[in-house]
Parts: sequence; structure tokens; C-alpha cells
Amino acid sequence: MTTGITIMATGTTTITGTIEPAALYRLLAWLSPAYPVGAFSYSHGLEAAVEEGRVRGRAELVAYVATVLEAGAGRVDGALLAAAWRAAAAGDDAALDAVAELAAAWRGTAETTLETLQQGTAFAAVTEAAWPDDGDRFAAFARRHPRRLAHPVAFGAAAGFHAVPLRPALAGWLGAFAANLISAGVRLIPLGQTDGQVALAALFAQVEAAADAALTADLEDLGTAAPMLDLLSMRHETQYTRLFRS
Repeated sequence: MTTGITIMATGTTTITGTIEPAALYRLLAWLSPAYPVGAFSYSHGLEAAVEEGRVRGRAELVAYVATVLEAGAGRVDGALLAAAWRAAAAGDDAALDAVAELAAAWRGTAETTLETLQQGTAFAAVTEAAWPDDGDRFAAFARRHPRRLAHPVAFGAAAGFHAVPLRPALAGWLGAFAANLISAGVRLIPLGQTDGQVALAALFAQVEAAADAALTADLEDLGTAAPMLDLLSMRHETQYTRLFRS
């Protein structure tokens, strides 16, 4: 039995695929805010942007998150997730380890490094315990990189090992990343919960575009083009009062 879902929409063309119920169940669990990876404690520099008056309302919050998705960590993380998924699905341990090492070295600031590695470590621990795959391939992968797994790589590898289709995994992970930053903005600016959902809805096109870009990204040519995000992250490290760890 399979469950049909829309996995890509571009312009007026919609491509429909199927995802097995067990894979869908895993994907929804892994993307839930209740999955204990600690995402709620990170703002990806947004707290500094609010402190400096750069993000004051919903429109600026949408613009900030859109930049992260289009030209910042979202662009890189999507490509890393896709590469990890392909290596895991193919059973190519060498390629998977190479992606893990690249991702661990990628971040531009201490706080964003902490953000991705701590969430990746937590995701790996919980997933290994609650969702073992046949042959414990994910557990073996996690043990080869103790405390050095970036979140998108851990997620992509798990999805590949568990036969969760790549496109839904990409869109889901990027959507959850955006949703976490929106949640941080709701608490920081502050905004109402409805404003937060309006902001998240406004980012659908950016999430879809980031997922599409990740499918065709070449890791050899990958890069970011949003230096202000890194500067805000660096300023956050010495910010006097802080609610978030990044």
C-alpha cells in the first residue's frame, strides 16, 4: 500500500510521487518540533538582527529567512542533505563519510557550527535508538563520526537508509528549518502566532526553490552569498543578553 503525495510543484506543472506509509510516518516524526534535537534553542543569528533593529516585523522576518534559504546555510545544507541521501541509498560508505567531513567543516562561525553539530548529534542518537534500520547502517555511520555529524547530513543519511524519498525529505527538512527560525522570530520580535504562520506560508516558494536547487547542486561549486548572516552570528557571540545559543 502506498500513499500519494505531491513531491514537486513548479509553475503550472505538478509531479506526483508515492511514499510508503512507513517512510511517511518516519519523515513526519523526524520533522516534528517534538523530535528532541534542541532546534528551539537556536536562532541562526536572528537574535542579533532583532537586537540591532534589522528585523522589526513580519516582512523583515520573512526576508531574513528567505535569505538563509536562498543564499545562506539553507542553500548549502540542502545540497549536503541530498549528497548524504544519495550515498546512503547507494550503500557508498566512503562517499557518505566524505560528505560528513565536508559538512562538519563548512560553517563560518562558532555558533552556527555548534547549531548544526549539536542538532546532528542529537538527531543521530535519537534516531539510532528509536528508528533502527536493517543492518544498523545508520548506527555504524554515526559511530564513525562521533559528535561530528551536521544535522542535514544525519537527516539525509537516515532518509536514504530508510527509503524516504529524497524530494519530500529535502522539502520537509528545509521547511522545518524555516519554521524553527519563524518560531524564534515570533518569540524575539515578538509576533503573534497567526503572524508567524502567515510568515511561514509566505516562504513556501523559497523552500520549494531551495529543494529544487539542492537536487542539482554540485558540491565542488557550492557556496554562500550572504556575509551579513555570518556577521550577525559573530555579533551574537558577544551580545550582552541572549535567549538563544546562535
